[in-house]
Amino acid sequence: MYYVKKAIYGPDPAEQKRKVKAQIRRNQRELDKQLTGLQTTEQKTKTMIKAAAKRNDMKSARLLAREVFRAKKQKERLHRSKAQLNSVALQVDEAFALRKIEGTMKSSTLIMKEVSNLVKLPELMGTMNALSQELMKAGIIEEMVSDTLDTLDETEMFEDEEAEGEVDAILNEITGNKLNTADKVPSNMLPPTQKAAPVAAETAPEEEEDEDEELLNSMRERLKALQS
Repeated sequence: MYYVKKAIYGPDPAEQKRKVKAQIRRNQRELDKQLTGLQTTEQKTKTMIKAAAKRNDMKSARLLAREVFRAKKQKERLHRSKAQLNSVALQVDEAFALRKIEGTMKSSTLIMKEVSNLVKLPELMGTMNALSQELMKAGIIEEMVSDTLDTLDETEMFEDEEAEGEVDAILNEITGNKLNTADKVPSNMLPPTQKAAPVAAETAPEEEEDEDEELLNSMRERLKALQS
């Protein structure tokens, strides 16, 4: 009887609404999970920065501070996404309310725009695709073209000219300017071998870059282990 009724009258609006709302809640839980993980990782990274400061290891502290900066930017992005998802939930309620009054469902370009932005998030790609499918079945949005589904380039998102200034601010906040002052050692206090070090360093910039990259990769692996 249910399938006969569905074939004659179409999908049950109440059932469609339940499916859409369930998918929205699933995405909300995923965002909360990501935010909690980032918060935990950020706190543990700050502890590692303080430990590096005590060792006067400025290179490790700066690399870790960059990871804190990336975590902060990603949290900001996820909070914006959460607000967008909440907006979608409210608009879905309005769409179904209008359908109940008018008897027809009108597609929403605003919901479609917000959903297309949310689908780009690597953290929500799978669950947002499921939500978009349910929204299309309900007639709330139209089928989205493939070029709106390109994923975000996280490297472009986090690497900008202001990043170094933000990293300095993070270091100052966590260490109380300790690393800035530790790096300024009077030249007359250095032994002869250390005075000659800058000249030697200038002759091997590629080696320093390789060392920095290896250290950064090592730090990221430690952060992943902490988060898991």
